[in-house]
Amino acid sequence: MERKEFLRSLGAGAAFALTFPCLQGCSKDEPAGNIVEEPTGVDFTVDLTSQEAQPLATNGGFILKNLVVIVKNLEGEYIAASQVCSHQAYDQVRFVNQNGGIFYCDVHGSRFAQNGSPLNQVDNSPAKPIKVYNTELNGSILRIFE
Repeated sequence: MERKEFLRSLGAGAAFALTFPCLQGCSKDEPAGNIVEEPTGVDFTVDLTSQEAQPLATNGGFILKNLVVIVKNLEGEYIAASQVCSHQAYDQVRFVNQNGGIFYCDVHGSRFAQNGSPLNQVDNSPAKPIKVYNTELNGSILRIFE
């Protein structure tokens, strides 16, 4: 059965009800990621010898854990920042090796320095810093905490 025949057999209302969610899901206007709340009470560790921490073996590598971006910056220092963008709370903040290393949210193009301060304004709204957490290295265990 052809698609047109199938849709005609369903009737306009049923066809709309069945196809609308699919058409919405295929929209290019939908940003990637989820809107979430910034984590609070952050205090966890990462074993740098573990499989999950392998990207942190090289400068510029990062991992995502507990809504935190953990980075070994281009100078070899560990930095941790909120994965939640201060612009509209999408969980898409990542570390990119541009301009000496910055945090970047690709939903609306927000950019942040390694200390969390905003590097640009988005949609003419006042830019706010993203949260940067403390890091403490003890042997191969990296602690990330507030």
